[in-house]
Amino acid sequence: MPRSRYRIQAGFVGALLFASLLAQNIARVRVMVRDYAEFSRVTLESTQTLTFTIARRTPGAIEVGIESQSPVHIQSGPVTSRLIRSVSMSRQGSRHILTIDAKTESYTFTHFTVGNPFQLILDLREVERPAETPSPKPAEKKPAPAVEEKPAAAPPQDKGRPTVPLSSGGRTIVIDPGHGGMESGAKGKSGTLEKDITLAISLKLKSIIERNLAFRVVLTRDKDVEVLLENRAAAANNNDAQFFISIHANGSYKKSSSGSETFFLNLNATDEDVRRLAYFENTQTELQGRIAADQDYQDDIRMILWDMAQAAYIRQSSRLAELVQAELNGLLGTANRGIKQAPFKVLTEVACPAILVEVAFLSNPEEERLLGREEFQWNVAQAIYQGLVNTIREFPAESLRR
Repeated sequence: MPRSRYRIQAGFVGALLFASLLAQNIARVRVMVRDYAEFSRVTLESTQTLTFTIARRTPGAIEVGIESQSPVHIQSGPVTSRLIRSVSMSRQGSRHILTIDAKTESYTFTHFTVGNPFQLILDLREVERPAETPSPKPAEKKPAPAVEEKPAAAPPQDKGRPTVPLSSGGRTIVIDPGHGGMESGAKGKSGTLEKDITLAISLKLKSIIERNLAFRVVLTRDKDVEVLLENRAAAANNNDAQFFISIHANGSYKKSSSGSETFFLNLNATDEDVRRLAYFENTQTELQGRIAADQDYQDDIRMILWDMAQAAYIRQSSRLAELVQAELNGLLGTANRGIKQAPFKVLTEVACPAILVEVAFLSNPEEERLLGREEFQWNVAQAIYQGLVNTIREFPAESLRR
C-alpha cells in the first residue's frame, strides 16, 4: 500500500477517534418548561454535572450561567407557559448563558439540583399584587341607582389552576401525617425526624387542595401528637372521606436506598423490604405484643375488608397510587421504586380509596437534606396533589360514593 494512502487512512481513523472522544466529553443539556398549579418549572437535564450561577439580572429575567471546560450542547423546544415567555441561549467565551424571560415582574423563584441524571430545577411562582385602593371620590348628591345595584365583581380566576367542580354536598379528603408524639418514625443521620417532615408536607398539601379543589380537608393530626392507627382510619370513615392519603418518609439499613414509592392495600406482601417496612409502620405503642401473622387477626382483617367492600376501592386505590407515583417521579426527579402493595394497618380499615406514600429516604443523606428544604416539601405536596387531580378526573365524584 502506498505510504501516502496509509497516511490518509491513519489520519481519517485518528480524526474519528478524536471526534468520538470529543463527543463523549460534550455536556448535552435538555431544557424543559412545564406549568403546575402553583408554579412554572424550568428543568435543565444534563449528561454531566454542571457548575452554574443563577442571578435575577432584570426584574423580568433570570440568568443561568453554565461554566464548563467541555463543550456544552443545549437543546430547547418551543415554550408554552402561563408565566414564562421564553428561554434563550447565548455564549460568552467558555461560559454559556441561559436566560429565562418571565411574562411578569411579580414573581419569586427557587432552585435545587438532583442527580442521576443531573438536573438543575428552577421554580417560578407568581406573586399576587395587592389590590389598589381607589382614591376617594367626592360625595355625590344623587348616586346613580345603576351603580348601587351592580353586584360585586367576582375575583379573577386563576386559569392556570386545574379545578374539579363537584356537585353540591360535602366532599372530604383525609390526609394522614405519619407518626407523631413519642412515635417519631424514621430518623436521618443529621437528626431529621419523619414525624416532622410528614406534618410539614401534609400541611402544604392541605393548603394546595383547599385553594384549588372543592373539597374539605381533614388532617389526622395538625401538631406533634400521637394518634392511634385505628383513630387515623376512623378519621376517614367518620368524615365519609372520598380519599385517604397517608404520608411517610422512608428508612433503610442501606444508605444507598433512594427514591419514592407509593403503596395500596394488599394483605400478602411478597417483597422482604416491603414486609419489613409494613412491620415498622404497623408497630406503634398500641400494637406492641400483637403478632400480625396470627390467623385470627388475619381473619378479622379479611372480615373488615369484606364488610366494607374494600374490594370495590382496590382498583381506584391502585390507580391513585400509580398516578401519584408518576407525578413524584416526574416532578421531583427521584428514583422510581414503583407501585407496591403492602399490609399497612392504617389502610386496612379505611372505607375509601387509600394510599400510603413513602416520599424519600431519611436514611439517605442527600434525600434527608432535600426533605428538610421547604421548596422540596412544596414540590412533594404538588406532586401528590396533581396525582389526586388526575385520579378525580378518571373517577367522577359520583363513583366514589359508598
